[in-house]
Amino acid sequence: MKAREERIRHLGGLTLEMYRRSSFRDQLLIEHCREIVDLEDRLRELDSMLDAVANARRAPTTCECGAPVPWGSHFCANCGRPVGAEPVVACENCGHPLSADATFCAHCGRPVETSDEVEAEPGADEQAVDETIMHSADPWER
Repeated sequence: MKAREERIRHLGGLTLEMYRRSSFRDQLLIEHCREIVDLEDRLRELDSMLDAVANARRAPTTCECGAPVPWGSHFCANCGRPVGAEPVVACENCGHPLSADATFCAHCGRPVETSDEVEAEPGADEQAVDETIMHSADPWER
């Protein structure tokens, strides 16, 4: 609004000076008035855009699972899906989204493999190798 007020003051000063000199230049006054009107139109447009953004922030969206997702959330609190994207954690069998603490898929019933189980498998191989070394015939091979 400050730019608008400055231009209106400038237009008033310009008009007053033209009056004092008795030399009105209509085209110059029209040009300055047009700039002010264009500025007002742009300010109205920006205000309406800001109102639209403010209203969009208040309205919650809905996740694919049906749960409401408040504005600003990156993930659904119900299923863990990123807002507007594929599931973060999904069942390997059916692709249904899973919560982080799920042990079974709610859609197909398949047990969920956790990262602990995946890490335990390589450790089991190492343990078998250690047992083989421990039971070898030559104690110096250890």
